[in-house]
Amino acid sequence: MPSRPHTPAVHRVVADVTERIRERSRQTRRDYLSRIQHAAAERGGRLTRADLGCSNLAHAVAACGGSDRAAMSGESAVSLGIVTSYNDMLSAHAPFEHYPQQIKDTARGLGAVARVAGGVPAMCDGITQGRDGMELSLFSRDVIAMSTAIALSHDVFDGALMLGVCDKIVPGLVAGALAFGHLPVAMVAAGPMSSGLPNAEKASVRRAHAAGEVGREELLAAETASYHSPGTCTFYGTANSNQLLMDVMGLHLPGAAFVSPDDPLRGALTAEATRRVAEIAASDRSYGIGHVVDEKVVVNGVVALLATGGSTNHTMHLVAMAAAAGVQLTWEDFDDLSRVVPLCARMYPNGSADVNHFHAAGGTPFLVGTLLDAGLLHEDVLTLAGPGLDRYRRMPALEDGALTWREPAAASTDLDVLRPASDPFAPDGGLRVLSGSLGHAVIKVSAVAPEHRLIEAPVRVFTDQVGFLTAFSRRELDRDVVVVIRDQGPSANGMPELHALTPSLGVLQKRGFQVALVTDGRMSGASGAIPAAIHVTPEAVHGGPIARLRDGDVVRLDADRGTLDVLVAEQEWEGREPVTTAGGETFGTGRELFAGLRHLVGRADQGAHVFGAVDTVTTPAHHLQESTS
Repeated sequence: MPSRPHTPAVHRVVADVTERIRERSRQTRRDYLSRIQHAAAERGGRLTRADLGCSNLAHAVAACGGSDRAAMSGESAVSLGIVTSYNDMLSAHAPFEHYPQQIKDTARGLGAVARVAGGVPAMCDGITQGRDGMELSLFSRDVIAMSTAIALSHDVFDGALMLGVCDKIVPGLVAGALAFGHLPVAMVAAGPMSSGLPNAEKASVRRAHAAGEVGREELLAAETASYHSPGTCTFYGTANSNQLLMDVMGLHLPGAAFVSPDDPLRGALTAEATRRVAEIAASDRSYGIGHVVDEKVVVNGVVALLATGGSTNHTMHLVAMAAAAGVQLTWEDFDDLSRVVPLCARMYPNGSADVNHFHAAGGTPFLVGTLLDAGLLHEDVLTLAGPGLDRYRRMPALEDGALTWREPAAASTDLDVLRPASDPFAPDGGLRVLSGSLGHAVIKVSAVAPEHRLIEAPVRVFTDQVGFLTAFSRRELDRDVVVVIRDQGPSANGMPELHALTPSLGVLQKRGFQVALVTDGRMSGASGAIPAAIHVTPEAVHGGPIARLRDGDVVRLDADRGTLDVLVAEQEWEGREPVTTAGGETFGTGRELFAGLRHLVGRADQGAHVFGAVDTVTTPAHHLQESTS
């Protein structure tokens, strides 16, 4: 589908932020492109395995049979690697069980060969919430990136398909694939489960259980009615934010994110992704994922996240994915874009609908179209489907069993879920960066009522979730309070999500108290109505200001002004010594194996990854607040 002839000019702030990122990234992006160009040049225009010695190639084809062995032994068949996050204990990844065979069959029909290059771990934050295993969660992203590199390191592949869905899995697969940026790559989704118990009802039962009004049996019944079949969870957390981003960043085929696992269209999209990667790999003008993910595509990802009220985890994941492509993205870039990007979607926890309702209303194709028409996305980008983001206005469909793409819908079919940029739910994206005497943090306010966006109250300091929940159960927090959970940063304990706090904090708010959370940990993609200043940087274990807080100190969190301050006399504040309980040895649930990563991990505002902090990225002095006001 060719680009439309009258694509609106890109919004001034979007253009300015993009140029700022480009200038900041000039050297790192140049170095990255030089590396992948060198990798491509080593092939000399031939298929990758043509450079293998005979013994190397013999090992590479030993497991092949029949036509695949003959094709791999020659020098004309495209070789595709499959990296899969399949396991059969997690609903989101169980559908991938049969994908490799379908991809192999499709490739064989094209005269290509596809094989499983390797697997990557996939853990579920829903299972590990509030448990020791959650301390491995964030680090699993970087383990997945390294596992992807190991899978592709045999250097026999001309393209790759990445099978992954959830929170850390997709960012890890993207970062790993970008290390082989000369290869064409398709991200391949599995899709969401069908809608179960409405999210609002589930949340209500959780709050009732936290308040002691219903028992475990009622809570379990509600949870299992919500999470009930193969596919991703249907609320708009990090997993589904991932999938939407892959659509808008052009790493999926158009509209592929939210087709359910049991829809025949899902299989057609997987086959077409295989065909498309093979086609690009065989082309004289082949391009890799490293050429696709550039400054404009990164900005498109941020805009899409903001326009849908997506997961705050992506203030780290998008930064880390961008860094893997040599692009330096900062929280201030998010903040400046948030001030001009309208909120076009309402999905739980920012509304009552789920991703199935969003998809039925027009989904990512409608979103892409309305944001393009408003000048808020860059159209002139490279995608898996070809040049130009206009291709992503179309919705995939089956006609007589054949995959096709339908022309874009003129309007959303459900304005309670999805709206045009010209008539949004809110004029801005709802993500704020907070700065002040307590450091640097982010907050999502798209589900926070205006009357709860300014909180000034005494703090109660905890160093873990258990202490908070104990105090809550004793009714010690029945007052206006800023709950501080520190020693939860990447270096302290791997930055676990603190989503288990949400029901109890919600109960306090419903009791009429002004409540906020301040933490150097994560609050997850499901953060909602409670104002939560999260990812506070520097973290407590590195002597960040949050480590100086004492019970009773008054903290002022102003989400609208973007400030986070402690109201303590300056002389007293400066004279305090930081206090931390973190930094010791941690054992159990495999946590001891990750001690090295806790020592290596970078700051949250630099992506919290272990591949070397980007020392050139600091909080920019140049900010666009004046130009966006």
